[in-house]
Amino acid sequence: MTLKLLALDDADLEVVSAHMQDAVFKTGDLQYWPSRKQFAVAANRFVWENTAAGDQPLERRRAALVFKQVKSVRSVGFDRTASDNVLSLLAVTFEKEGEGPDGAVELVLSGGGSILLDVDCIEVQLADTGGAWETKLKPRHPGAA
Repeated sequence: MTLKLLALDDADLEVVSAHMQDAVFKTGDLQYWPSRKQFAVAANRFVWENTAAGDQPLERRRAALVFKQVKSVRSVGFDRTASDNVLSLLAVTFEKEGEGPDGAVELVLSGGGSILLDVDCIEVQLADTGGAWETKLKPRHPGAA
């Protein structure tokens, strides 16, 4: 099943974050278009929704994660010029600024890195863009059950 999601608030963003947990991508897969106010990540996401059934094979799918209404992008904890560095996404969070819809979306990366997007509002699209392939490795986190 191909996944297509749209996030317009905190609750929606939590669903997107859950589907993108443990997605891997290269630094070169990050794109920012200031004139369009868009930031995108092309990633290989782990298909967590298949693990609930227990009898389905573990899979990854190529997916596009697009953030709209982005005013600026900052990053820490990794070398943005090393386009072949592989990064792993742990979570996507949002912190509101003031009373309006604007705030900061943070892409929390394993190893302590992060990407911070200053946004006018939450407007995020996630879509699978290719077929699935089987993987033998299920992501694990220290301390998790």
